[in-house]
Amino acid sequence: MREIFDLSKFDSYREDNRREVKKAEGGIPNSLWDTYSAFANCYGGVIILGIKEDKTGGWHTTGLKNAAKLKKDFWDTINNRKKVSLNLLKDDDIETVTMDDTGDVIMVIWVPIAKREQKPVYINDDLFGGTFRRNWEGDYHCTRLQVKTMLRDQAEETMDMEVLDEANLEDLNMDSVRGYRNSHKSFKPGHPFERLDDNEYLRAIGAAGISREDKKLHPTAAGMLMFGNEYDIVRHFPEYFLDYRENPDSVIRWTDRLQSSSGEWSGNLFDFYFRVYNKIIKDIKVPFKIEGGFRIDDTPIHRAVREALANCVINADFYGKYGVTIIKEKDKITLENPGYIRIGKKQMRRGGKSDPRNKSLMKMFNMIDIGEHAGSGVPNIFNVWEDKGWEEPMIEESFDPDRTSLILRFSEKQAIKTSDKKQAIKTSDKKQAIKTYKNKEKIRKYLQKCEMAKTSDIAEMLGLSVARTRAMLSEMDDVEAVGTNRIRTYRLRL
Repeated sequence: MREIFDLSKFDSYREDNRREVKKAEGGIPNSLWDTYSAFANCYGGVIILGIKEDKTGGWHTTGLKNAAKLKKDFWDTINNRKKVSLNLLKDDDIETVTMDDTGDVIMVIWVPIAKREQKPVYINDDLFGGTFRRNWEGDYHCTRLQVKTMLRDQAEETMDMEVLDEANLEDLNMDSVRGYRNSHKSFKPGHPFERLDDNEYLRAIGAAGISREDKKLHPTAAGMLMFGNEYDIVRHFPEYFLDYRENPDSVIRWTDRLQSSSGEWSGNLFDFYFRVYNKIIKDIKVPFKIEGGFRIDDTPIHRAVREALANCVINADFYGKYGVTIIKEKDKITLENPGYIRIGKKQMRRGGKSDPRNKSLMKMFNMIDIGEHAGSGVPNIFNVWEDKGWEEPMIEESFDPDRTSLILRFSEKQAIKTSDKKQAIKTSDKKQAIKTYKNKEKIRKYLQKCEMAKTSDIAEMLGLSVARTRAMLSEMDDVEAVGTNRIRTYRLRL
């Protein structure tokens, strides 16, 4: 996380979803705790005290009058459970830094991302009113739905493991169950589960469980989602909705649509998955390949699409708004599911760690050779797209409501010629040189008028950081420095 703030790059920074600056002239500002909660509940971030932001978004140091007292007050407050629900920081997560050019003291506070089981991190002893998230440059109150989602995600047992006491096994769509069993048999012929009757089979795969209330077998949430009928599913998941759309031409709204609420089919996840998969792959060109005397119609692209579709369903929050949406366009597929990314966007892209929102659904898909156990699915998708020379897939995460999107484009990367790169660098360098020349002219005129000026005064006049201004002054042969670091001023040479 330390790469998000490097003192040597001070001039290039602006506030965003990972960085926040505050003057803190009168002590710790109350808004700091909103930001602490927001960073902890999102991706982590850095809060820097003793800095103000100008109208252009640039940063300028104001310094801290008593950094030692401020630091003590911070530790006292963050360890007060009435103010902050959880202290995530260690001693080395707070640094006090003295700026070389101005002598101003600033305080850098590194806020790590909270683990799933630690969220939500809230303030003022108010779970629903004191939980925040970060939205680019601002902190916003989480809705009750978002807080409840974080609370559900704390548990090791995922929500799809819950036994639905009010539902009966007869509520499940047996055509879907038979379809699943046939898929399982084809993938794993001779599997011990083949000998089980339907009820015991459903229990073995996690689609049914024994109720603590009546000690009888009932569908689990996963079983209802996977094999139920839509009109029964929505009794347990009111926001449940599955939507597939084909839109090959922007002029036409859609040419094909499949919705779970249409009443024309079961509306469950199992049937949705295979109906949508078959629609997506019909335009994928299959190479003619023979293996062991049989034609092989499966390719890395097919496997990547299966993985993407399974990942979308397995990580969906079925209590969340707007449901699962798959949109197929001429040159891309967008897969959206309700819910934030439990392991974070970076870890999802990196792979190696699996923390699905619906573990039982993942198990059921894995048993019919769909999905990955070890968190390698998404990196594999990226690798397949890279091997094909297509544009890199995009992972997008949005909040309020929480949604995750994976965008797969089928268009080739735009190669940048070496000559174009060199030209772009030359053009950029030329623009920077002109800008620097103009700024140096401004400095000369300013010093002619003021005779002598501090670095901070010149920086404010230019609208640049002190560090960048100091570097520019050192390049000017007709300007000389007078005095030591703390009281240094500049003037034109006589």
